[in-house]
Amino acid sequence: MPELPEILNRAKEMKEALTGKTITGIEILQPKCLNVPEDAFTAALHGARLIDITYRGKWIFTETSKGWLLFCMGMGGEILLVSRESLPEKRRLLFDFDDGTCLSVNFWWFGYAHYVPAGMLEGHAMTAKLGPNAIDLSSENLREMLDGRRGGIKSFLLNQSRVAGIGNAYVHDILFMARLHPLRSINTLIDTEVNGLMEAIHRGLQPSIDKGGAFYEVGLHGQKGRFSMEDILIGYREGESCPDCGAAIKKIKTGSTSSFICPVCQPLE
Repeated sequence: MPELPEILNRAKEMKEALTGKTITGIEILQPKCLNVPEDAFTAALHGARLIDITYRGKWIFTETSKGWLLFCMGMGGEILLVSRESLPEKRRLLFDFDDGTCLSVNFWWFGYAHYVPAGMLEGHAMTAKLGPNAIDLSSENLREMLDGRRGGIKSFLLNQSRVAGIGNAYVHDILFMARLHPLRSINTLIDTEVNGLMEAIHRGLQPSIDKGGAFYEVGLHGQKGRFSMEDILIGYREGESCPDCGAAIKKIKTGSTSSFICPVCQPLE
C-alpha cells in the first residue's frame, strides 16, 4: 500500500508534469471507484485545467478550474503519464489532455477517484478528517496531539485522522528507532520519548522520500522506487538479528495488525 513517501513523490511529479494541462476526454473503465455517477464525473471535469497538485496522507489532491479531482491509491496501483500510442494494458481511468498526453490510472484494490465541486472540499467525508502530514509535524505538535490520550502508540500513528501518511510499511522501523513498543500506552510517554518519536518519524520516512518511494511502487513516468528491503531495519525481518543489539526480531500480534519488534530494544515495560 502506498504511504506518505510514495504519495508525496507522486504528487510532486504530477505537479511538475501536469500543471496547466486541460482535460479533453475521460474514459472510465471502473465506475465503482467514483463518488458520483459516470456522466456527472465526466461532465464536471471535461474542459478543466489543472491548477495545482498537493497531497494529504495517502490522498492526492488535484485542484482544477472546475473543482477538485482526488485520488486514493488504496492497496496500490499506478498513475502514469503516457500517450494514446503507449497505453498500459491495465487501467481503470484515462484522462486525455490538450497536448496529446494521457493520464492512466490503475487501482489494484480499493482505489478511489472522486470529484468535489469548488468550495466543497471540507465536506468530502473521506478527506475532511485527515490529520496533518506526518512529515510536517514538530515535536511540539506531536506533544499537543498526544496530551491526555491513552491507547497504544502504534494505533495512534496508524490512525489517519490523527497523523496522516504512516502505515504498516514504515511504522515498524519508526517505533524501533524511537525505542518504543507498539503497545506502549501513550499516557506513559515522557517528553524525551515524544521528541525521540518525532525524530524517528522523520528518520523513518525521509530516506524513502529521497529515493522516490518503495521499490514495489512506480512513479509518474514508470520509474521504480529505490527504497528497498536493504533500507529496512527490522520491518518484515522476523528471525533476523536486530541491527543494534543482535537479538532476534520477533513478529507479534498488536490488535488487528502484526508488528515486528526487537524485544530487547523495545521492551513493553
